[in-house]
Amino acid sequence: MGDTSLDGRVAVVTGAGAGLGRAEATALGRAGARVVLNDLPGAADEAADELKGLGVEVAIVEGDVGERATADAMVAAAVDGFGSLDIVVNNAGMTRDRMLFNLSDEEWDDVIRVHLRGHFLLSRNAAAYWRSRAKEIEASVQGRILNTASEAFLGGSPGQANYAAAKAGIAALTLASARGLSRIGVTANAICPRARTAMTAQVFGEDTSGQEVDPYSPEHVAPLVAYLASPAAAAITGQVFVVYGGMVAVVAAPVVEARFDKSGALWDAADLDRQLGGFFAERDPSVGFAADSIMRLEV
Repeated sequence: MGDTSLDGRVAVVTGAGAGLGRAEATALGRAGARVVLNDLPGAADEAADELKGLGVEVAIVEGDVGERATADAMVAAAVDGFGSLDIVVNNAGMTRDRMLFNLSDEEWDDVIRVHLRGHFLLSRNAAAYWRSRAKEIEASVQGRILNTASEAFLGGSPGQANYAAAKAGIAALTLASARGLSRIGVTANAICPRARTAMTAQVFGEDTSGQEVDPYSPEHVAPLVAYLASPAAAAITGQVFVVYGGMVAVVAAPVVEARFDKSGALWDAADLDRQLGGFFAERDPSVGFAADSIMRLEV
């Protein structure tokens, strides 16, 4: 069995005041990490008190993850306050749900800023720290980036064009981070969690399962995050996981489903219609392959 202890390691968790972020911070703390909690002013105080009660060393950095100053402060709190930065959990998010034709400029910008820009700022700052550290010690580091994507990017959630686009960007950022940082020993993975939180209250509603643990409890998600942050997961990078209710699924990279070749010197409309039109003729245009795959996870 691999080493799953986080003793001596320092983690930053954004959106850590409640819901998924709080569960993740608690799991990391229980595994031995010292934790920097980020959330909006006052939102992380209760979580910090709970973690301190468990004997976890905690610092709070208040602020909007879409602001560069907040990312700077989080890294400084880890490095200057605790002596290092080893784990980044990008969790903070928001929704501004609306159909595409009603989506305002501000609703688009706000969601992209908090989700995608927020992930970028902290990941970039952490990557710069790890690169400098690797040069200093002339060895690889054991940095971990855990990002939060969503099945919305796989299925194209119709009332969440802004959210789905941001989450797709996060998945791509994760893959690029994994490739770009592997040579210095940093891994980057993304989770697509189903968790009943304040942000998803309208999606999942109340728990009516009757099970001992709510199938959509963040407690089903947090152990995966703590594991991926550990030395035992050093070989796991560039992956996207769907996780909920005691189930973890690895999402395969996109593959070419079918290939079509021109019949003449160049494509023409008739040739395209014969080949492409025929291929898609029996498909429901409102349901894509990715959405079908997601629904099959329920079986």
